Amino acid sequence: MTTQILINLLIAITWMLLNENWDVVSFTVGYVIGFAIISSMRRFFPVPFYGKKAIAVIKLLLLFIIELFKSSITVIKEIMRPKIKIKPGIFRTTTVLESDLEISLLVTLITLTPGSVVMEIDQKARVLFIHAMDADDFNNNIMKTKKRFEKAIIEVMR
Repeated sequence: MTTQILINLLIAITWMLLNENWDVVSFTVGYVIGFAIISSMRRFFPVPFYGKKAIAVIKLLLLFIIELFKSSITVIKEIMRPKIKIKPGIFRTTTVLESDLEISLLVTLITLTPGSVVMEIDQKARVLFIHAMDADDFNNNIMKTKKRFEKAIIEVMR
């Protein structure tokens, strides 16, 4: 995969040399052309095409931004109420992720979304202890969010 990225950068720089234009637009055009060339020649590389991983990373980033926005709106709604109707709680949940890096990324993404914090991790049993702002909301939103994050992380890491 690194070879493909380096070849793509080399094509982009060659494009800039041939056009005698050293700006971002010329580099971007060269990079897109290199991306198309590598995409058309992907069967000649021993590793999968790096574009799939790049798209998976973008999907994970967009998923995080969407979940961050939705959970922030939920937290703002709860804070703005005259009487707080939330019932905080701590929950135990397992994860399908295997490596330490995958679990760390999941924990970070869950903790960065408002309204939930991962308090403890049992590495051997792959168990997370999550503190949720609203216990009633836990099964609906937080578990769905965790599953979406796990799916996206698996797509990026494997």
